[in-house]
Amino acid sequence: MARMPSADRRRQLTEAAIRAMTRDGVARTTTRSISAEAGVSLSVFHYCFDSKQALLESVMAAITEHSIAVVKEAVQPRATLRETVRAGFQAYWDHVSAHPGEHMLTYELTQYALRRPGFEHLARRQYQLYADTYAELIEQLRHHMGLELRVPVTVLARYLAAMTDGLTLNHLVLGDATISTDILDTITDHVAGLVGDDCAGGFGDGARPPVRERVAPPRSA
Repeated sequence: MARMPSADRRRQLTEAAIRAMTRDGVARTTTRSISAEAGVSLSVFHYCFDSKQALLESVMAAITEHSIAVVKEAVQPRATLRETVRAGFQAYWDHVSAHPGEHMLTYELTQYALRRPGFEHLARRQYQLYADTYAELIEQLRHHMGLELRVPVTVLARYLAAMTDGLTLNHLVLGDATISTDILDTITDHVAGLVGDDCAGGFGDGARPPVRERVAPPRSA
């Protein structure tokens, strides 16, 4: 077996674990089956991961990064804000459509972690990663497109994470692509309404002004 840097070997085993878990389910996937999937010995697996927690943490981070990567590539400033937002959603949705088993695995991993004492923090970290990623994308667009938000970044980020999470599960259960597309359009319209273009000025009839950081008045001496 060719020697490989430990970081690369961990990535190899992580991707093998994702394939095995997607195929067989989390509960039925063993360290032996993951090692066989990766084509390495069991001792190599235990050298790279000293606990099941460490493996699951790596799997959760990697499987999330799979879909995040395509969204980050797609979210580039376009002619309009709506087109920009819709392109990001579409890139994510194309990944869901192409890899339904992998997205189903994310929910299985969440439930597994929540039901296993001592693993709950992995599920919380998974969902925090979703919110952090959306926050990063929002800040990126705000900087490049001169946007002002009408809600705080953290609120909008968690809203987007919750909406896409629920829509994904709905699609995995019902499998109706037409309904999913209509919902994505609705979410896009809503998100565009929560963001204003500071360069263009004005916020439309009845719109709320953007949320700005409050600065406390100086204290008198």
